[in-house]
Amino acid sequence: MNKLGKIGLCVIVACVSTVLDGQAQERKAPAYPLITHNPNFSIWSMTDQLHASTTKHWTDADHSLLGLIDVDGNIYRFLGKEEPSYAVILPTSEDKSYTVQYTESKPQGGWESSVYKTNTWKSGLAPIGDDAQQVKTLWKSDDIWVRREFSVTDPKGINELFLKLNHDDNIEVFLNGKKVYEKVGWTNSFQYLPIDKANLRAGQNHIAIHLKNSAGGRYLDFGLVDRLKERGPRIQEAVQKDVEITATRTVYNFQAGKVDLKLSFTSPLLMDDLNLLARPVSYITYNVKANDGKQHAVKVFLSASTNIAVYKPSQEVTAEKYETAKLSVLKAGTVEQPILQKGADDMRIDWGYFYVASPKQDKTQQFISPRGGAVDAFRKGTTTAAKTVKGTSLALNTVIPFGNVGAKAEERFVEVGYDEIYAIQYFKNNLRPWWNNSGKETMENQLTLAADEYRNVLDKCVAFDKAVYADALKSGGKEYAHLSVLAYRQSIAAHTLVKSPQNELLWLSKENNSGGFINTVDVTYPSAPLYLIYNPELLKGMLTGIFYFSESGKYPYPWAAHDLGTYPLANGQTYGEPMPVEESGNMIILTAAIAKVQGNGDYARKHWKTLTTWVDYLVKDGFDPKTQLCTDDFAGHLARNANLSVKAIVGIACYAQLAEAIGETAIAKKYRAIAEEMVPKWMEMADAGDHYALTFDDKNTWSQKYNLIWDKVLGLNLFPQKVYDAEIKYYLTKQNRFGIPLDSRKAYTKNDWILWTASFAPSKEAFEALVKPVYNHAIQTESRVPLNDFYDSTTGIRENFKARSVVGGFYMKLLADIMKQK
Repeated sequence: MNKLGKIGLCVIVACVSTVLDGQAQERKAPAYPLITHNPNFSIWSMTDQLHASTTKHWTDADHSLLGLIDVDGNIYRFLGKEEPSYAVILPTSEDKSYTVQYTESKPQGGWESSVYKTNTWKSGLAPIGDDAQQVKTLWKSDDIWVRREFSVTDPKGINELFLKLNHDDNIEVFLNGKKVYEKVGWTNSFQYLPIDKANLRAGQNHIAIHLKNSAGGRYLDFGLVDRLKERGPRIQEAVQKDVEITATRTVYNFQAGKVDLKLSFTSPLLMDDLNLLARPVSYITYNVKANDGKQHAVKVFLSASTNIAVYKPSQEVTAEKYETAKLSVLKAGTVEQPILQKGADDMRIDWGYFYVASPKQDKTQQFISPRGGAVDAFRKGTTTAAKTVKGTSLALNTVIPFGNVGAKAEERFVEVGYDEIYAIQYFKNNLRPWWNNSGKETMENQLTLAADEYRNVLDKCVAFDKAVYADALKSGGKEYAHLSVLAYRQSIAAHTLVKSPQNELLWLSKENNSGGFINTVDVTYPSAPLYLIYNPELLKGMLTGIFYFSESGKYPYPWAAHDLGTYPLANGQTYGEPMPVEESGNMIILTAAIAKVQGNGDYARKHWKTLTTWVDYLVKDGFDPKTQLCTDDFAGHLARNANLSVKAIVGIACYAQLAEAIGETAIAKKYRAIAEEMVPKWMEMADAGDHYALTFDDKNTWSQKYNLIWDKVLGLNLFPQKVYDAEIKYYLTKQNRFGIPLDSRKAYTKNDWILWTASFAPSKEAFEALVKPVYNHAIQTESRVPLNDFYDSTTGIRENFKARSVVGGFYMKLLADIMKQK
């Protein structure tokens, strides 16, 4: 483990509790990490009770893991929820192509009625939208009106009618002239919305929709489905007693009748072992014992949906069952296998293969079934022997026999893994995942290694978790330690590890739920503290691709690029415009941080010419920035941004520090003097009395100056203490329920920046006062998604963003404390 800290985590009692199933269940997180490896293989529970909802990919698509336990013939569900089965009444484009009538000119009144004539309307294939690669009919105006006619033979035979709808933005839906749904906002995937089947009639029917674009993209796809009745007797729910989250594990305790079940999800993301970090295998561990001192016949069932390996549930998959020398294996992947053929934000992988494996010595029984038939097969013991199955929405099922279990605990585990085949396209070169750099490794061998090393790996994870928690607790207190726990796996799982054609390590992020860009510099910047602590080589891997982009001549500008493309395609910047001061400052500061942590300037020396180009840009244009975007681009363009100016000043001083580290004393002296001369000018121009302004030209404003933290962490000693004292004192007067706003313009905030700002607070009390609202947000927010870093500081409701790597920035306080000791 890196010398900077062997740090760990455990769970703290949360402030808020809810009552479910008659049991007090303390809330520990907005979403609970289960399987966390990279942006493609990332499965979460979005509810406090593990069995209260279907498990999901971070994009909110169902990635179902279903767990049942049979105790003496009584079956209890403890993991996930059975995905409903639907019969198509009116197909969406996932099912088959369909035509609608539409107009972009406001129609006469009654356009939603049955008798309205659409003679002047156009015809087009669905889906409709503004992305030519994703839709069949382009729509780029503000409004569109759509009608679709269809026939139903027997509406009374429908069990439950649902509108299946994916839309962007605001929508009104009419069925046979009656409004059945309305929403202001948009969706990222299909939603199933119950509507009254009495609105359907035998024979001809029609749906009419008005869609209004208010921001961002445009999209419409819709249909109707019948939710089918569940088969067989109702399954009981196990009683969830508690849940614990640590750096690498999420652990649940259940009572299933006369048996207690401890269920652990372990993703062994230990950054001092890159082969283990990159191995895309998680463990699901079952620990079972009787709670009445008697013997009970026990078996456990895991059903994993093949939708984990598709972009859309309509895609056909091939599922296989086979054995290796030591393992029983289930494997599934799409028939199509479109390797690296798309890049987008709201995307699931549909190439490569998903695996479920268990040790043969445990005598597990594995079988493949339709998703809707898995539970019935387990209940009745009627498993299928088929070794290969093709279809849609299949289930990979594993039955784990424990035999008779008494007071002594019995343990078994199952492995889940994913082989992407190729993980990243890097300037038109398709790169394999790190664990298979040679192209000669197999997933079966990785699964076998994981099984052989199971006990050793779990012991390492437990020790690491304890260390992380202890160090974070010492650094910032219980609430800070809890936030650090929640951030650990999330940040790592937003990256992929590969090796470049130049044989360099690349640790490439996906900008989850905020554009989908790959290797975004101003996402790397807030993420950096976590990697500086545990393995700075990974931070180098976040910078190397950006250096290559400039040094290869592919990016010809005198400032750093914003990104390398749209994940997983790293072929060049796809964000719409540059952030010159932001990204150049970020790259220089982070290079200086690597040098400081590692005690040498070797990495900086390798890229010295590029760093010099960037710092000279900062000297010329960084102190009083022109109108441009910074990392908080959602706030729009801003000129004379005082916090961005801080970044430029700090960046210039960092370059001087790097020059000193590589023996360029004269250069170091020159640039240090430039930075020092800027500080009093900044203080004068930003001075707003009891604080420093958002912009140099408006003293009635304020903002968090989170960029100041590097002055402290890297020992630059540029800004006098009175700047920090004044800012923190002022921020404490601006606190809302869930944190300090980003600045004076709106109530929204960024929790990563709050944690940075808090890290230069002059006292423990001030630090904890700034952190507590962020902690409260994590355990109270209505937005049940993997840690959301951009939200309304008053309501706690998500503005945007989720599952992003930037929460690695929560480790800034710990990094600051470690650096004080260097």
